[in-house]
Amino acid sequence: MSAPGLEPSPSPHQSASQAPLAAGTKAIYPGQGPCRIGRVVNRDVDGVGVMFYHLIILDDNGGELFIPVEKARAIGVRLLMKKSEVPRLLAHFKKSAKAADNWKQRAIDNNKLFTSGSPFDLAEIVASLTELSGTRSLTLGESGTLDRARRLLISEISEVMGETRTEAAEQVDQALKSANKGNKSG
Repeated sequence: MSAPGLEPSPSPHQSASQAPLAAGTKAIYPGQGPCRIGRVVNRDVDGVGVMFYHLIILDDNGGELFIPVEKARAIGVRLLMKKSEVPRLLAHFKKSAKAADNWKQRAIDNNKLFTSGSPFDLAEIVASLTELSGTRSLTLGESGTLDRARRLLISEISEVMGETRTEAAEQVDQALKSANKGNKSG
């Protein structure tokens, strides 16, 4: 059972997968990470029937979300990236990830990147804050942002590649090490 009109729009930072959301497919809910679409349900809201995606969060804590079908795209729900996009994502770490000089601007920039829901934007957060942590202490908020972005990125890579989170984390760490070596020599 396919729900109407939720094909992700390709952009330089977004997955180009074109299949619509349907029961049994995996999707990303921004800020929560990978979810499985359980079913599309009709719920009564103020006397009006509204269609919702039932999302089951695929992390160790579990949980469920009900997202109005009509608002899913605006919220940023998207399909998982394709397996073929993972190497490009890992290579994205090699691009220079310059963080803003002051913490307030970094927080604004990172919030914008988070809300996009793009794995490439999460990689940008991870790369810039990891690089910054090598030169100075991160604020408590930045440490939390880095941890959250890493967790979401690793969760998506893990789901896409069919690997454990530990294996996906090793890929991310290796890409970061490779990027840092390249940035220091150039």
